[in-house]
Amino acid sequence: QVQLVESGGGLVQAGGSLRLSCAASGRTFSGYAMGWFRQAPGKEREFVVYINWTGGSTYYADSVKGRFTISRDSAKSTVYLQMNTLKPEDTAVYYCAAALRRNTILVGPARVSDFGSWGQGTQVTVSS
Repeated sequence: QVQLVESGGGLVQAGGSLRLSCAASGRTFSGYAMGWFRQAPGKEREFVVYINWTGGSTYYADSVKGRFTISRDSAKSTVYLQMNTLKPEDTAVYYCAAALRRNTILVGPARVSDFGSWGQGTQVTVSS
């Protein structure tokens, strides 16, 4: 498994920005698609975005498209989530995840079951 540690969450006003980081260790980072999910109180964990291990393809949930950007730095074994124009409905615990299988290319919306390693989560709170 890949060990993941998120950071960068916090409290921000609506319209503001945050950048989340996810540092990976353990098994080779470069061969895994990496994703972000979020979970608001009382709701199921929902898909936000992923980036394939090739780094060239991404997929965003409609709710964040045009506002969030995922990137990865293989040299640092880190994936980032730049979140701009934040809205109160973006408030949630954000989780970083590594794909269940190495060298898998994800296509279309991802599911929780597509990922096998998870971070502990970082809280993002957007005030109105």
